[in-house]
Amino acid sequence: MEKIFRKLSYFFVKKWQVGVLDIDRGCWCVEADSKNIKYLKAENAKGRHILIQPLPEVASYYILVDDINSSTIKDHHCNPDETWKKGRMVIETSPGNYQVWIHSSNAMSLGSKRYWLKQLRSDPGADPNKRWGRCPGFRNRKKKHRYSNDRYPLSKLIWVDWKYQVKIPRIESEQKTKKIICRSDYYFGDNSSADLSYAIALFRRGNNKNEIINAIRKERFNWYNHKGTKRIEKYLIRTVMRAKEICEN
Repeated sequence: MEKIFRKLSYFFVKKWQVGVLDIDRGCWCVEADSKNIKYLKAENAKGRHILIQPLPEVASYYILVDDINSSTIKDHHCNPDETWKKGRMVIETSPGNYQVWIHSSNAMSLGSKRYWLKQLRSDPGADPNKRWGRCPGFRNRKKKHRYSNDRYPLSKLIWVDWKYQVKIPRIESEQKTKKIICRSDYYFGDNSSADLSYAIALFRRGNNKNEIINAIRKERFNWYNHKGTKRIEKYLIRTVMRAKEICEN
């Protein structure tokens, strides 16, 4: 379970939480830490469901495709050579039933999520607003899945890719009304170039230095070349000041 928790943490960029759902009492949140695994297993054994979701500050970058079968998996989440597409986490919640989390490189509105979930043949009753997914490594305690020996199926982590994100196109109505720009619009394989170009574009739209720094920090997930808070902060200030200089000149 510790290994599964580490993989989940990588996928959700260390910003996620676990939920314990009791059908009668409701749902309460638990810190996503391996020290809580023993407690979660005990709650699961009592008949409660163990769920996961990204924290609110990154939730707009994730979309959950719910209750799909192997045929839909193959059509939408596999390449022609049957390898998995990038930026996905695939969980088999019960035999033959799946949930797929997609990590988007650009923020999505609820309207955009609802549109794409329909195209991806997700369960129409699974609205993306604050949606929970099932946590792999725990039993699916829905009564309809109970075996004849009174046991329940184990939710399994089938595939996870935390290295890449998916650029999900905005729907046309959203493009016309909001005119939002994102860092991903300027990313073509080089993070530094993307940060500088994005900063220039934001300056030209009237954003100030702090707003631009916060935007880059929020929308960039790969900081392998700038490890440590101080290094990241110095890099962001340097990049934004360079962008400001370019705009002024």
